[in-house]
Amino acid sequence: MSKILAAVAWPYANGPRHIGHVSGFGVPSDVFARYQRMAGNDVLMVSGSDEHGTAIQVQADKEGLTPQQTADKYHRVIVGDLQGLGLTYDLYTRTTTKNHEAVTQELFRALVANGYVVPQVQLGAISPSTGRTLADRYIEGTCPICGYDGARGDQCDNCGQQLDPVDLINPRSRINGETPQFVETEHFFLDLPALSGALGRWLDTRTDWRPNVMNFSLQLLKELRPRAITRDLDWGIRIPVDGWSDNPMKSIYVWFDAVIGYLSASVEWARRSGEPEAWREWWQNPAARSYYFMGKDNITFHSVIWPGILLGANGQGDRGGRPSAFGPLDLPTEIVSSEFLTMSGSKFSTSRNTVIYVGDFLRDFGPDLLRYFIAVAGPENQDADFTWAEFVRRTNTELNDGWGNLVNRSVNMAVKYNGAIPAPGTLTDLDVALRDASAAAFATVGEALGRARFKDAIGEAMRLVGLANKYLSDAEPWKLKADPARRDTVLHTALQVVSDCNTLLTPFLPHSAQRVFEQLGGQGVWAAQPEIREVSEDGSADYPVLTGDYTAQQATWRSLPIVPGTPLLKPTPVFSKLDESLGETGPEWAPVTP
Repeated sequence: MSKILAAVAWPYANGPRHIGHVSGFGVPSDVFARYQRMAGNDVLMVSGSDEHGTAIQVQADKEGLTPQQTADKYHRVIVGDLQGLGLTYDLYTRTTTKNHEAVTQELFRALVANGYVVPQVQLGAISPSTGRTLADRYIEGTCPICGYDGARGDQCDNCGQQLDPVDLINPRSRINGETPQFVETEHFFLDLPALSGALGRWLDTRTDWRPNVMNFSLQLLKELRPRAITRDLDWGIRIPVDGWSDNPMKSIYVWFDAVIGYLSASVEWARRSGEPEAWREWWQNPAARSYYFMGKDNITFHSVIWPGILLGANGQGDRGGRPSAFGPLDLPTEIVSSEFLTMSGSKFSTSRNTVIYVGDFLRDFGPDLLRYFIAVAGPENQDADFTWAEFVRRTNTELNDGWGNLVNRSVNMAVKYNGAIPAPGTLTDLDVALRDASAAAFATVGEALGRARFKDAIGEAMRLVGLANKYLSDAEPWKLKADPARRDTVLHTALQVVSDCNTLLTPFLPHSAQRVFEQLGGQGVWAAQPEIREVSEDGSADYPVLTGDYTAQQATWRSLPIVPGTPLLKPTPVFSKLDESLGETGPEWAPVTP
């Protein structure tokens, strides 16, 4: 049994999440975690709502709320959406906990003590109309390196270079379009150049990363410079340094505390599970493996900056040092980055009303249709476009006519002719060929899932579905009234492959997998689901977290022989066809526009 950490990007709690978000961090991480659990590994899947920073302050101002009220409101919405989507977090928490504050401040102190954090004066952007600091990501302009108009103040998404707001040509506020003022202000900087040697040596050991992640990371390494990790903002974690900690207008930069959330969530999970030191098995174990899931705009923070923070806090950077109070911490095994999911060619954007919210989608279509689309047509290796026409096509032809049809007609015929799973007779070459293909699929699909190659994995599983449908069409059991022994053999073979396909598809389609399991006569929990729990911390108000007990589920990564004589009930369709017109119009809450 291996220890597997699934570290999932933290979504901002400044509004509901849209399907572009969960295509990057949500569904891929859950497919991976579910597979690893089924394969017998010990998984810790953690994340939470990112609740500090300017994004929360801006939304709070819009709604007439305090930042804490805004974080409370949208954290609860996000937790509900992720639970509805079936994402099996061991802990989905938040960054406004005292635990997260303490963990963040400890790593900050360790970096200061080891000489990797230094004070430096810089030009900070101020909003002329409000007098407030403008965070880097709330300033955009023309990139001075590649000329891209739309670069952010911290990074150009076109060329990938780190930037400062003052570098931008014609900078403007994304909040109200005004030109920011730049004033001198002192901040703490993470001295990335002092970590570059250790980072380079570590990156050289990453031989199996996705090419886009590795190439991007190596390019970033060439351009490293100190990066600010504090900000002039009252909504954030206080800076644990004498002379700074009592300044209410200085706080730790949100990106810095957010990446530390993977560790703080693991620490919180261990405490809530009753074993406060259990987190160390995933963070201080040479045999453990850690996989970080995110969209491509977060590669910078996870493939270079977060490893740099860990190296510095461990005392393993170019200046040496001593480990933090947590001891040496393991660096990521792999960065599993997805590209962008677009909508009719445009990046999902709430400000441009190019958005499909997860909650709306779940209400009308349920979770598995979205999970399937993301897995089979999502942005795993390149940007992918969501259209209602393609969603309808894949749902109707692949899920309903393909997988759903295989389940329905196999179980229906067995119910009609036997009332139970029939016993097989002598197998023919046709039967053996299908059973062999089904048995072999576990290794093929499992190998792809273990490498986070989700399209390859689901493509192979659906290929087996196609083979099974062809087998039934070729064997024609409905014509074997005069040869019931042969008919029973065909139906037994078909049902066994249905069971195998259901196992192979469980990481992708856990909700429908539970229903198929029950239609095959199974009882109990096949694919466990997350649950929402209300918790508190040191007398604070209750807040929801996402968690669950996934150890009791019956799903396991192997072919489970079906048992002749197991009673079967007449099945109901696993999926329903969508109205073809939906592809042309879209739903009312996300209509197709010319």
